[in-house]
Amino acid sequence: MQQPHALEVRDFTVRTPAAPRSWYGEALLAAAQHDPRIVCLTADLTTSTETNLFRDRFPDRFFQAGIAEANMIGVAGGMARAGDIPFVHSFSVFVTRRCYDQVAMQMAYPRLPVKIVGMLPGLTTNLGVSHQAIDDIALMRSLPNMMVIEPSHPGQVAAAVEAALGYDGPVYLRMRRMSGTSARTDEPALDSVALLRDGDDGLIVACGLMIDIALQAAEVLADEGVSVAVAELATIKPVAPELAALVRRFPVVVTAENHSIIGGLGSAVAEVVAETGAGCRFGRIGVQDCFAEGGTTPYLFQQYGLDVPSVVAAFRRVRDRHA
Repeated sequence: MQQPHALEVRDFTVRTPAAPRSWYGEALLAAAQHDPRIVCLTADLTTSTETNLFRDRFPDRFFQAGIAEANMIGVAGGMARAGDIPFVHSFSVFVTRRCYDQVAMQMAYPRLPVKIVGMLPGLTTNLGVSHQAIDDIALMRSLPNMMVIEPSHPGQVAAAVEAALGYDGPVYLRMRRMSGTSARTDEPALDSVALLRDGDDGLIVACGLMIDIALQAAEVLADEGVSVAVAELATIKPVAPELAALVRRFPVVVTAENHSIIGGLGSAVAEVVAETGAGCRFGRIGVQDCFAEGGTTPYLFQQYGLDVPSVVAAFRRVRDRHA
């Protein structure tokens, strides 16, 4: 009798994609392991702010405030007065605009070492106007005593946490959930201006998500024979004093930010340009004083002039102005 053919056994195991690395969550946890003063507060957004790692490792130092950001800021202020270093977490718009008075009066005015960590900066969410933080840098940098930092890639996150801990006062960390690995090997200090690409014909000063876009735009312009430098300003307040000398080198200076052009990076650089008499042609790339619709980040960046072709076109317009 003919033996039946053996059946081929196939592996139908469902494999879920690996979860993205929690760069911020790991950095905060590492800092907390060395500094028992660090406590963690969140407003009902534990996983979204990567604070689940802290919760699981230090449950006695983790505090869930619920959907009550203003109250969370008040609690953090009290904890800071008692000797703790609170890191408070929510989406960027909720932990700045929603509780602005509490941040001003219970953190900034007494200069307490509370560190605000906001996720979903700018046009990085499809949840629309209610969740898009396009004015958070403007709000935070206008407060006396407040430091503002926006890391652009995974390799800067731990340095940003360290810089926040090293500052004797309140800090706003404009953070996003980052994926992948750090592509850079040279990590400049966050309190300086990092010249990522040199050039002769102009300068793009960028922060956050706009760093990679600015570098790609510079490549496009290089193919046209235009030599454009790209600099990163990760600490938006206080502005590094080296920026003044840098902007004086170039005939054209353009800023690029995932934020309103009013009050953010563009305004900070414009103040330096004006106060130092740089005499360059100057322009700002960002959200043009409007609210944005919901959508994916690539779609929103294209719609609101933050993608590579938009940055290239904006640089050309500024360069050709009064030329």
